Formats: sequence, structure tokens, C-alpha cells
Amino acid sequence: MMRCVLQGSAALLLLGASATSLFAGPIQQACLRSDRNAVNLAACSCIEGVAEFTLSAADQRKVAGFFKDPERAEKARAADGRADEAFWDRYESFGSQAELYCGAG
Repeated sequence: MMRCVLQGSAALLLLGASATSLFAGPIQQACLRSDRNAVNLAACSCIEGVAEFTLSAADQRKVAGFFKDPERAEKARAADGRADEAFWDRYESFGSQAELYCGAG
């Protein structure tokens, strides 16, 4: 009986981990795949939550690309258009909020 309970618990853990990655947003997925030392599910989930409240879906996809290629962020920051500047303002606000609520920076 105990063996059956342990196997069931292991199956639930695997299912939970799979469900987390299935329902993770673009920033959480990128965060979890990044090679940063402080990567963990709690931090990445928190950052995703902040993104949901501060960034549009298009902005989230753009920001997710920054995890894989940080040079993209530099290019976005250096862009001169009004839309680019507005995006960068939203991105900075997101970063500040993520740092405040998640301890991420």
C-alpha cells in the first residue's frame, strides 16, 4: 500500500511539473530556460505574474527574447521611434516592479 502511495505522489509531482510548463507564459518559459544562476520556478513565476499586469502579450513575447539574447534588449533600448521609446518605458516599469515584488533584477 505504501509503495502505491509513493508512486502516486511521484506521478502527481511529474504531472504538476508538466502542467506548470504547459501553462507558463512566455516570460516564465524563457526565464526557466535561461542560464542565470538564480533561476527557479518561484522567481520565474513571480516575474511572469508581474509581466501579466504590466506588459501586453506582444511586449511579453519581445521581453522573453531578451532572456535568450540580451543584445536584443540593447537594440530595443537604442531604438529611436516613439513606439520603441514607449516600449522601453513599459519595460523599465516592468523591471522595477519585478525587482520590487520578486527580488529579481
